[in-house]
Amino acid sequence: MVMTLEKVVRVAACSLKPNRPYHVQWLITRKCNYRCEGCNVWRDQDAKELSTDQVKRGLDILKELGVTDIVFSGGDPLLRDDMGEILEYASRFFITTVYDNGSMATEKIDALRQVDFVAISLDTLDAKKNDYAKGVKGAWNKAMQAIETLHNEGIVVSVSPTISQLNMNEIMSFTNYFIAKEIPVWYCLYSYDTCMDSHQLFNIGKRNDKLEIVDNQRMADLCDSLIYLKKKKSNILITTKTLKAVKDLYVDGKRTWKCRSLQNFFMIDHLGRVAGCHLRQPVTSIFKLPQVWDSEMFKTLRSEYRKCTGCIYLCYIFYSIHGSVLGNVQLAQDRWRNARLLLKRGFTPLSVAR
Repeated sequence: MVMTLEKVVRVAACSLKPNRPYHVQWLITRKCNYRCEGCNVWRDQDAKELSTDQVKRGLDILKELGVTDIVFSGGDPLLRDDMGEILEYASRFFITTVYDNGSMATEKIDALRQVDFVAISLDTLDAKKNDYAKGVKGAWNKAMQAIETLHNEGIVVSVSPTISQLNMNEIMSFTNYFIAKEIPVWYCLYSYDTCMDSHQLFNIGKRNDKLEIVDNQRMADLCDSLIYLKKKKSNILITTKTLKAVKDLYVDGKRTWKCRSLQNFFMIDHLGRVAGCHLRQPVTSIFKLPQVWDSEMFKTLRSEYRKCTGCIYLCYIFYSIHGSVLGNVQLAQDRWRNARLLLKRGFTPLSVAR
């Protein structure tokens, strides 16, 4: 897949439209082959999911709404047999990312050639510690092999550690290891689901005392170290503004952002249900979303969610800070040095590319 002129123009135009959703995370399957310590997905799997045609219909709706980027996750999205077809369709219009636990990427490499980013979950350079966190022996070796193979094949692969108490003191050496290989690092932050809604969209995080961050000062110091490193190195895929917000949270508990779920971003589950975030109950389906996006009900929900202080999921923090028109401009400035990641595979008009 190459970056086409039409795709670039569409993304740029949509990013400048106010009151539109910019980001969607589609939890496209609840099937998973790992048993991660801090996760509930594998404990409560579901074989039911949307068909290929239904997913494509949903993508058409997201395009019309003005969504610019999509992350496919789960479960492990690559466990779907039709994922290659879905990714080819999505990548025509959206900045498309696939999040994989490292087990399937080499088997689905042709499908992954379609997308803009692949994120491989890896928490540490210590194989034994990583396999403990993933709950599967050999997970570290598979992830490392996937990262190397995709990188050598010219696919823009990043490594995605979940920062926790277990690996916090390794994150800087971990980051330096991969950016020296010109492999970007995209961070997650360990969190777990609170009892915010008994009918939440998608049950993910499970509390684990070994993973829960209790050393607040060390976490704040890590944010400072990453901010400093970003000034010297590219390929660190977290914005300075996000790092400063996380630091403020751990230093004095101050939340310098307001949640903008169901406004800047929202979630879709494997059945096509839509919620502001996975902790909230579904409020509509992807197929009915255009009829209710500007409704009074959604306006009321957005006001309610802006008051929420119930989670520290890093992706929600990021898209609450970045996602408005101004936020997108700030994001572009922060990522300017990383622009080559999207241009790496060339730039041709749609008529030539297809």
